[in-house]
Amino acid sequence: MSADTAPASVKPRAGDLRALAEQANAELEHAPAGRIVEWAHATFGTDLVVASSMADTHLVHLASVAAPDIDVAFLDTGYHFAETIGTRDAVAEVYPVRLLNITPLRTVAEQDAEHGPRLYERDPDKCCALRKVEPLERALKPYTAWINGMRREESPTRADIPVVGYDAKRDMVKISPLAAWTQADLDAYITDHGVLTNPLFMEGYTSIGCEPCTRKPRPGEDPRAGRWAGNAKTECGLHT
Repeated sequence: MSADTAPASVKPRAGDLRALAEQANAELEHAPAGRIVEWAHATFGTDLVVASSMADTHLVHLASVAAPDIDVAFLDTGYHFAETIGTRDAVAEVYPVRLLNITPLRTVAEQDAEHGPRLYERDPDKCCALRKVEPLERALKPYTAWINGMRREESPTRADIPVVGYDAKRDMVKISPLAAWTQADLDAYITDHGVLTNPLFMEGYTSIGCEPCTRKPRPGEDPRAGRWAGNAKTECGLHT
């Protein structure tokens, strides 16, 4: 059955999803990223969603080519750089995807009233839980599989991610088609396909999250060193 005609299906049991993920990972470990997305779309149909922070858009472009009109979930935390919001709007206008703008249960002002201002400084884990993790859980609930843009070379915590894995926390299949990509691969893809680029990359940012918790990395630091700088925190909780 082709990717274009694959229907949504009843969600398989956890054991079936785990076995499916393990088999697919073995078969697709060395496959091109586009082929991995095509497999995902053919397998899950409309039960598949892409999660994108709009820090970059190569994954969205890749998915839009391999699976036109695919759902793309963006977590609008209320703390994004203006450039990231502009990138989101450009993606919705230019690429053949269905953009889902997911917001937290509380506005920034409501969170400040309940927990105090600048929660991201005092308790960044809680802030991420409220503004990223909980919204993602809601966004993913209708789906059986999700695609993310993690790459192994980004940080030591991501060095062994599979291209297809079983997300036990959510009972879903988790697909990382760019896992094996290097920065050179990413740069070449952007150039070759004229991919929309978040302007902050031109200013020296290499990993872009919420504005209060993101700085440019220093020479020699890994690409994610500018995230939550000064804290032991290295991940927002979306992938744990």
